[in-house]
Amino acid sequence: MADPTYRDASSPVEKRVEDLLERMTLQEKVAQLGCVWSTALVDQDQFSPEKAAGLMAAGTGQVTRIGAATGLRPAENAAFMNAIQEWLMTETRLGIPALVHEESTAGFCARDADQFPQAIGLAATWDPGAIGEMAAVIREQMLAVGARQTLAPVLDVAREPRWGRVEETYGEDPYLCSRLGVAYVRGLQSDDLAHGVVATGKHFLGYGLSEGGHNHKPAHIGPRELREVFARPFLAAIQEAGLASVMNAYNEVDGLPCGGSAEILDDLLRGELGFKGVVVADYFTTMLLIASHRVADSKAAAAKMALEAGLDVELPATDCYAELVALVESGELDESVVDRSLRRVLHQKFELGLFERWGVDPDRAAVPYQTPDTRALARELAARSLVLLKNAGDLLPLDPATSRIAVLGPCADDVRLLQGDYHYPAHTEIVYKSQGGDAGAILPRSDAVAFRPGPYYPPTVTPLEGIRAAVSPDTRILHARGCDVQDPEPSGIADAVKVARDADVALVFVGGRSGLMPDCTVGEFRDASDLGLPGAQQRLLEEVVASGTPTVAIVVSGRVHALPWAAEHVRAMLYAWVPGQEGGSALADVLFGAVAPSGRLPVSLPHSAGQLPIYHGRHWPATGGAGPFSPDYSDGPGAPLYPFGHGLSTTTFDYADLELGAERVAADQPLEIACRITNTGPRAADEVVPAWCGRRTSWPASRGSPWSRARAGGWCSSWIPASSPSTTAACASSSSRARCGSGSALRPPTHASRASSRSSARRAPWTRRSSFRHRCGSSSSAPAAKTGQAAHLSRPKPPSSLREACRHSSRAQRPPGSPPE
Repeated sequence: MADPTYRDASSPVEKRVEDLLERMTLQEKVAQLGCVWSTALVDQDQFSPEKAAGLMAAGTGQVTRIGAATGLRPAENAAFMNAIQEWLMTETRLGIPALVHEESTAGFCARDADQFPQAIGLAATWDPGAIGEMAAVIREQMLAVGARQTLAPVLDVAREPRWGRVEETYGEDPYLCSRLGVAYVRGLQSDDLAHGVVATGKHFLGYGLSEGGHNHKPAHIGPRELREVFARPFLAAIQEAGLASVMNAYNEVDGLPCGGSAEILDDLLRGELGFKGVVVADYFTTMLLIASHRVADSKAAAAKMALEAGLDVELPATDCYAELVALVESGELDESVVDRSLRRVLHQKFELGLFERWGVDPDRAAVPYQTPDTRALARELAARSLVLLKNAGDLLPLDPATSRIAVLGPCADDVRLLQGDYHYPAHTEIVYKSQGGDAGAILPRSDAVAFRPGPYYPPTVTPLEGIRAAVSPDTRILHARGCDVQDPEPSGIADAVKVARDADVALVFVGGRSGLMPDCTVGEFRDASDLGLPGAQQRLLEEVVASGTPTVAIVVSGRVHALPWAAEHVRAMLYAWVPGQEGGSALADVLFGAVAPSGRLPVSLPHSAGQLPIYHGRHWPATGGAGPFSPDYSDGPGAPLYPFGHGLSTTTFDYADLELGAERVAADQPLEIACRITNTGPRAADEVVPAWCGRRTSWPASRGSPWSRARAGGWCSSWIPASSPSTTAACASSSSRARCGSGSALRPPTHASRASSRSSARRAPWTRRSSFRHRCGSSSSAPAAKTGQAAHLSRPKPPSSLREACRHSSRAQRPPGSPPE
């Protein structure tokens, strides 16, 4: 007997979908809209067919997080995934494979995977090419273990600094978020989803402007701002990169819960934005319609509301959607609503090629993990994410031969504090620390010893270790912790001050602890009302400065901190965000001059929480101050302490010959801006050239659609060799022509563009970038350089790239905190 059509890989996907749908019972259909925890399928340290039979007799749509919920290494992860898929393919009636989903905001959230800088740090690089390259690494590592969907990237525009999840975002500007989000999706999904991983844009919608900065709280956003600001990164990812999945936000907008509103998930997402993929629930969304939003009074009511609104798949486990069968059988829900979501789910599984390639080779699973190239990329991204906020008297870079250096503060030598809330080591605390803790209800904990995640760190270099490796053999490194992140009355500050007095320079590493547990200061569920340094760290910094030793403050935190005292009193200040496993080496590279800092702020830093909102691009007043007649408050400044886009270098640049490609352009056309940049300083460096503009007048709501007033944005980044300060010719030869192009407004897609957006985006191949090339952050419609300007773009390449230097300088020894073999 011939195989059914749905088994025929040569048949069109639509025919395969319809053939399979016609063969399915109602129970099998509903099962595809649900999910099973991976750890629920384990018994006595191995996959349990008995538990699978109890949970997946009719199949399952997805399996939740093998990597992010266990301590399995790549080969074991792959073998476990194979066992699950083999059971589904052979023991269920129709043999429909599951989609294993994971997390990867800052690297694949799994043991042994490379942990890159947290998303807010990636945003500080302003480099879509580098983020796309990182996403390609994540793709290869996930494919190696059979995971085909990730719940990333976070496309929220973060405009509430008290919100703990700012660190997972690309910042406060919708255009920057759009460019970086598109790059991430392209790198992850590739130009052919059959060889890629489904990216999930989250959280739809308005999650980054919650009431009071509280996670899950309502967002008070009008329809115009909702579209031109918060929907903009989603629109770009959908139209330009073929975004295959979207996750709802927990919050409500104008009284509409995002996980149960057809106006948001159907009318806006699918209608206006043209989304064609699968909408998955943020974890426990359906239950929150009952418990938090109180728009449903039962699991059945919540399931009906969510499915009818367009929420296709319930995560992390089938709960309310288990009621769908009874709802259809009783006539309360039309089966066509189930079929609508089912078609999307099946279409994606066929598109991924899961029916033909559901297994992987465990013996090769570890190959793409922790290679010299991936470690070098992590180091490069970390170095380029660092933002130099202040450098009085050119204190930085330091001489590696400095006689005595004090390395102080809680973040100086703590592997854990280099991890963000969705880095594997920090994120899995909600599993292995939940034994009797406050997070016990968040994620299930497996009793199988081999599956427990534990505190497993990838090979990680702390700042103290990086500094010791960077200085001369004769340099004395004096170390004192001083205090912990949240010590109220630390006893170690006096020792730190004593150490500082004996040093030529003091490096004070302050910041926060990212994660989801109660002892964390920033991350999901960890919102804050005070944006100052937590605990006694401010006191530590003040007393070290009072010692008279030149002081550099290095902030290692995912939070937007208010640091007015530090900005005034320390000699130099560097924002390190949450740099990941290569953070220590990257910090040493910048502190001692191996790399010139090039990071720029993706968020504005306020003087105090009382200034909020302080994000750039606010519509009124145009001056950005506190009122129309005075730019300041009565008791303080109205402008940010450090604005969006701020970032210094340790070399100098000269800008000249500004040119506009045209005096006037249509609203949907790119505008080319060009200028000549000359490196007039002593060091080769990247220079990011941002260009943002707005209209002199604004269209009233009555004169156009809610999409018509978005500001334009664009930027370029160019590698410029160091000049010879004594000759004009050398300066001229080190010039670079920077160009960026940008559309001037976000416009709603036409029906024609909606239909073609996904396929056209897939046809454009994503190409690997070279380490030092002309990087443009503007839209793909930016014009190429003219022939007469080619010489400016074909600059001489440095003797070796930062990537190569990082790879060759990697130390062989395993630092403290590395995972046991």
